[in-house]
Amino acid sequence: MSITIISAMDKNGLIGQQNKLPWHIPADLKFFKQQTMGKTVLMGRKTCESLPFPLPNRTNLVISRNKNFKKDGFETIQTINDNLLNNELMVIGGSLIYQMMLPLANQLILTRINHEFEGDTYFPSIDWSQWNNTRTTRIPINETNTNYQLAFEFYQRLK
Repeated sequence: MSITIISAMDKNGLIGQQNKLPWHIPADLKFFKQQTMGKTVLMGRKTCESLPFPLPNRTNLVISRNKNFKKDGFETIQTINDNLLNNELMVIGGSLIYQMMLPLANQLILTRINHEFEGDTYFPSIDWSQWNNTRTTRIPINETNTNYQLAFEFYQRLK
């Protein structure tokens, strides 16, 4: 079982503004694509609704209490079952889905943006004593990341 939570956040843990990313950072979008390509991505309904189309070359799962929710190219589920947990799963948001899946996750991949943005949605609190940082890649300010310092951080849950 491999459950990875992947998210980008600003200095204050902000992840969204009115169901959109509060930033456009090509380097982070490229990183997200590299990390999720060919895998199953799990998202909430609001995250799904914010996407114009399914993420290519990925299985797109939406978890929603609304049994009637449907969107072309997305598979809707109401619960997380053992069969789903036997696959490699990338949890891509939003905040409530992160909160629900955090106790089950064994990996975190976080993009930290060294800037404060305006927004209304935050990543849930994390008990950092349960996690070990295994790698951090720092990206300096340059034209490919829209003038923000970034850090790609990888964490493994401690046993």
